[in-house]
Amino acid sequence: MWADACEMLARAERLHRQFFEPSRAASRLPAWQPPADVLETEREVLILVALPGVDPDAVEAAIEDGTLFVAGVRALPPELRGAAIHRMELPQGRFERRVPLPPGRYNAAVRRSFAEGCLLVRLEKAG
Repeated sequence: MWADACEMLARAERLHRQFFEPSRAASRLPAWQPPADVLETEREVLILVALPGVDPDAVEAAIEDGTLFVAGVRALPPELRGAAIHRMELPQGRFERRVPLPPGRYNAAVRRSFAEGCLLVRLEKAG
Protein backbone atom coordinates (compact mmCIF):
# COMPACT_ATOMS: atom_id res chain seq x y z
CA MET A 1 0.00 0.00 0.00
CA TRP A 2 2.87 2.40 0.81
CA ALA A 3 4.52 1.61 -2.54
CA ASP A 4 1.24 2.35 -4.36
CA ALA A 5 0.93 5.71 -2.58
CA CYS A 6 4.52 6.63 -3.48
CA GLU A 7 3.95 5.65 -7.11
CA MET A 8 0.77 7.77 -7.24
CA LEU A 9 2.68 10.78 -5.85
CA ALA A 10 5.46 10.28 -8.41
CA ARG A 11 2.89 10.03 -11.21
CA ALA A 12 1.16 13.20 -10.00
CA GLU A 13 4.50 15.04 -10.01
CA ARG A 14 5.24 13.86 -13.58
CA LEU A 15 1.79 15.00 -14.77
CA HIS A 16 2.24 18.35 -13.01
CA ARG A 17 5.55 18.91 -14.78
CA GLN A 18 4.08 17.82 -18.12
CA PHE A 19 1.15 20.22 -17.99
CA PHE A 20 2.45 23.14 -15.93
CA GLU A 21 6.17 23.37 -16.72
CA PRO A 22 6.90 25.90 -19.47
CA SER A 23 7.66 24.29 -22.79
CA ARG A 24 11.35 23.96 -23.58
CA ALA A 25 10.76 24.48 -27.28
CA ALA A 26 9.13 27.81 -28.08
CA SER A 27 6.02 27.36 -30.17
CA ARG A 28 5.28 29.78 -32.97
CA LEU A 29 1.76 30.22 -31.56
CA PRO A 30 1.48 33.03 -29.01
CA ALA A 31 0.57 31.95 -25.49
CA TRP A 32 -0.11 35.41 -24.04
CA GLN A 33 -0.42 39.13 -24.82
CA PRO A 34 1.46 41.72 -22.76
CA PRO A 35 -0.40 44.86 -21.65
CA ALA A 36 0.44 48.06 -23.54
CA ASP A 37 -0.06 51.82 -23.21
CA VAL A 38 -0.20 54.18 -26.21
CA LEU A 39 0.62 57.86 -25.67
CA GLU A 40 0.83 60.65 -28.24
CA THR A 41 2.70 63.92 -28.21
CA GLU A 42 2.93 66.59 -30.87
CA ARG A 43 5.93 64.91 -32.53
CA GLU A 44 5.71 61.20 -31.71
CA VAL A 45 3.68 58.23 -30.55
CA LEU A 46 5.04 56.26 -27.60
CA ILE A 47 4.07 52.66 -26.92
CA LEU A 48 4.98 51.11 -23.57
CA VAL A 49 4.72 47.29 -23.43
CA ALA A 50 5.12 45.47 -20.08
CA LEU A 51 7.67 42.67 -20.56
CA PRO A 52 9.19 41.77 -17.16
CA GLY A 53 11.89 39.14 -17.39
CA VAL A 54 12.10 39.23 -21.19
CA ASP A 55 15.50 39.42 -22.90
CA PRO A 56 15.47 42.76 -24.80
CA ASP A 57 17.58 41.31 -27.61
CA ALA A 58 14.96 38.63 -28.27
CA VAL A 59 12.04 41.03 -28.84
CA GLU A 60 10.81 41.75 -32.35
CA ALA A 61 9.06 45.10 -33.00
CA ALA A 62 7.82 46.36 -36.38
CA ILE A 63 5.05 48.43 -37.94
CA GLU A 64 2.64 46.34 -40.03
CA ASP A 65 -0.52 47.72 -41.65
CA GLY A 66 -1.12 50.52 -39.15
CA THR A 67 -0.31 48.43 -36.08
CA LEU A 68 2.79 47.92 -33.97
CA PHE A 69 3.68 44.23 -33.90
CA VAL A 70 5.67 43.06 -30.85
CA ALA A 71 6.67 39.41 -30.34
CA GLY A 72 9.14 37.31 -28.39
CA VAL A 73 9.46 34.71 -25.65
CA ARG A 74 9.45 34.90 -21.87
CA ALA A 75 11.12 31.85 -20.37
CA LEU A 76 12.28 30.82 -16.94
CA PRO A 77 16.03 31.16 -16.42
CA PRO A 78 17.75 27.77 -16.86
CA GLU A 79 18.65 27.54 -13.16
CA LEU A 80 14.94 27.67 -12.21
CA ARG A 81 13.57 25.15 -14.74
CA GLY A 82 13.85 22.23 -12.32
CA ALA A 83 12.35 24.14 -9.39
CA ALA A 84 9.05 23.15 -7.82
CA ILE A 85 6.38 25.65 -8.85
CA HIS A 86 4.18 26.83 -5.97
CA ARG A 87 2.62 29.75 -7.83
CA MET A 88 3.14 31.06 -11.34
CA GLU A 89 1.24 34.22 -12.22
CA LEU A 90 3.63 35.77 -14.75
CA PRO A 91 2.92 34.18 -18.12
CA GLN A 92 5.61 32.11 -19.82
CA GLY A 93 6.15 31.16 -23.44
CA ARG A 94 5.75 33.00 -26.71
CA PHE A 95 3.98 36.35 -26.63
CA GLU A 96 2.63 38.47 -29.40
CA ARG A 97 0.83 41.79 -29.33
CA ARG A 98 -0.60 43.95 -32.11
CA VAL A 99 -1.26 47.50 -30.98
CA PRO A 100 -3.36 49.69 -33.31
CA LEU A 101 -1.59 53.00 -33.96
CA PRO A 102 -3.31 56.39 -34.07
CA PRO A 103 -4.08 57.48 -37.64
CA GLY A 104 -1.20 59.22 -39.37
CA ARG A 105 2.14 58.64 -41.05
CA TYR A 106 5.30 57.66 -39.22
CA ASN A 107 8.96 57.66 -40.14
CA ALA A 108 10.21 54.16 -40.99
CA ALA A 109 12.55 53.92 -37.99
CA VAL A 110 11.16 52.09 -34.96
CA ARG A 111 13.22 53.36 -32.02
CA ARG A 112 13.07 51.06 -29.04
CA SER A 113 14.58 50.82 -25.60
CA PHE A 114 14.01 48.86 -22.39
CA ALA A 115 13.47 50.46 -19.00
CA GLU A 116 12.26 48.91 -15.75
CA GLY A 117 10.88 45.78 -17.39
CA CYS A 118 9.07 47.60 -20.17
CA LEU A 119 9.71 47.98 -23.88
CA LEU A 120 9.41 51.63 -24.96
CA VAL A 121 8.80 52.12 -28.67
CA ARG A 122 9.04 55.65 -30.08
CA LEU A 123 7.50 56.37 -33.47
CA GLU A 124 8.31 59.78 -34.91
CA LYS A 125 5.49 61.36 -36.89
CA ALA A 126 6.29 62.06 -40.54
CA GLY A 127 6.05 65.61 -41.84
